[in-house]
Amino acid sequence: MLTERQREIVKATVPLLETGGEALTTHFYKIMLAEHPEVRPLFNQAHQQSGAQPRALAHSVLMYAKNIDRLENLGSLPAQIINKHVALQVQAEHYPVVGACLLRAIREVLGAEIATDEVISAWAAAYQQLADILIGAERAVYEQTAAAEGGWRGGRNFKVVQKQAESAEITSFYLEPVDGGAVITHQPGQYIGLRMVVDGVEQRRNYSLSAASNGKSYRISVKREAGGKVSSYLHDSIHVGDTLELFPPAGHFTLQSNAKPLVLISGGVGITPTLPMLQAALPTGREITFIHCARDRGVHAFREKIDALVAANEQLTRRYCYDKATAGDEVDAQGLLSTEQLAEWLPESRDADVYFLGPRGFMRSVKQSLSTLGVPDAQVHYEFFGPAEALA
Repeated sequence: MLTERQREIVKATVPLLETGGEALTTHFYKIMLAEHPEVRPLFNQAHQQSGAQPRALAHSVLMYAKNIDRLENLGSLPAQIINKHVALQVQAEHYPVVGACLLRAIREVLGAEIATDEVISAWAAAYQQLADILIGAERAVYEQTAAAEGGWRGGRNFKVVQKQAESAEITSFYLEPVDGGAVITHQPGQYIGLRMVVDGVEQRRNYSLSAASNGKSYRISVKREAGGKVSSYLHDSIHVGDTLELFPPAGHFTLQSNAKPLVLISGGVGITPTLPMLQAALPTGREITFIHCARDRGVHAFREKIDALVAANEQLTRRYCYDKATAGDEVDAQGLLSTEQLAEWLPESRDADVYFLGPRGFMRSVKQSLSTLGVPDAQVHYEFFGPAEALA
């Protein structure tokens, strides 16, 4: 239990975290990944190299320090972290490793004059408080998932029963359990964890479930990322009949049921979680606007499927925006999705539920546009592929 003095010390470090938090977390990852190979599979090296992982951790640590005595103000951040951890199967034994490396990084980056024994002690107590919260919440999710119909805990082998190219960059993998049993129902918008060995190194990744739940199988649709070891391996080396090890579905970016108009906005491979959301919403009769942005026709996945749904459902409107369009592409706009264009496509009433996902810059622009256009913040929902940073 944190003492009042320890809370005050943690809050006093906020200015340091605001100016140097990313340097601290970068050093933390350098220490931990070099000295503790057992945790390396839990961290995407591409996110390390891009700086996304250190930035995301710096943001989380800062928010935790700012709200150390008002944890309810963290909003959805704990749920994001818990779901990411569950999808990657983070376990209680990983937390002491992370804690020890974090405290060491604080001392080494800030220096012993600032990071005194009292400061380190306060942060040790603060970290343990957070670890206990996360461990308890994650344990509850693991147990609930294992007990559910079709559920399991840890890894489960699935066979690739179909592999289908959806665009020049995205390929779908249809997966059925090797044991022939049922699979747990997933919520529209959730993702699934994957563990595999590539070039002798264990890797773990999360991929959105791109089809509605059917109790029998899953589908993931994977974009080939430039320099992406796992995505390239899946595209090039995994074929029908091969086996993949999956962790149970997770994720809090899920479709909420109500009668408000629904707007689904995606960029690139961000279309994957919006597809099951669309499939789930159509039978309700809600007014739905489906907006998708892509670089060009060649990388636009699932267009034929969306067009077929539009033809069969009068309450569904679709809008396509390409960076570069050519004759015959039949798009509604060209160039980047602007606030002005979005204003034309949103329902007349801004009292709508909006879900969006895509590249980080795209998401930042969409969030700013929605705020400008008066969509209530409580009705704006988004998720990140990879580490969750602030969309400032």
